[in-house]
Amino acid sequence: MTARTPDSARDIPEATVARLPVYLRALTSLADDGTTTCSSEELAASAGVNSAKLRKDLSYLGSYGTRGVGYDVEYLRYQIAREIGVTQDWPVVIVGIGNLGHALANYSGFRSRGFRVVALLDADPDRHDEVVAGLDVRSFEDLESIVADNAVSIGVIATPAVAAQSVADRMVAAGITSILNFAPTVLSVPDGVDVRKVDLSIELQILAYHEQRKSVAPGTEVVS
Repeated sequence: MTARTPDSARDIPEATVARLPVYLRALTSLADDGTTTCSSEELAASAGVNSAKLRKDLSYLGSYGTRGVGYDVEYLRYQIAREIGVTQDWPVVIVGIGNLGHALANYSGFRSRGFRVVALLDADPDRHDEVVAGLDVRSFEDLESIVADNAVSIGVIATPAVAAQSVADRMVAAGITSILNFAPTVLSVPDGVDVRKVDLSIELQILAYHEQRKSVAPGTEVVS
């Protein structure tokens, strides 16, 4: 999958698209520290990548650096934000207001990065009297009207795995075309709908693998 720049027909590889938000975060941190210009090496170090990869990634956006000077932090930050679409306000709906849903609703980083949570939905009637992050928890049956009234195109699923596919189906039918899935299951969606999966348990298992490797003496085979 590739993305297109607004001003050219060049395609941006998906791996580069995945790194652009990392560069944006690094640039924001540099700007907050009062840095006005930075070299590719400085920006790469802040982003945790090598400078050659960073320069290659930024070349897909255009030429924003000056030889001997580096990058204008604010200008490059704006260009990356524009490229990934966060110079506008994106309304988001979260479905599943358990512990994870509560945490996501209270996450201040959404607003500062261009995402506005407009509704919290849950199928459990006992949750409908709750107020989380200043929003009333509403019935999942309100999904279609909320999507239509707020022009929502991004949905977040924080339900148990058993409910995730049916929630995704309803989201797609309502007009949502991008889904962030925290449920530990693989979703089936039609063409034209993008899904990003976040599975915290898998990330922990990957870390456990590396920890196990560290604890084994060199040359020793790990036996299950």
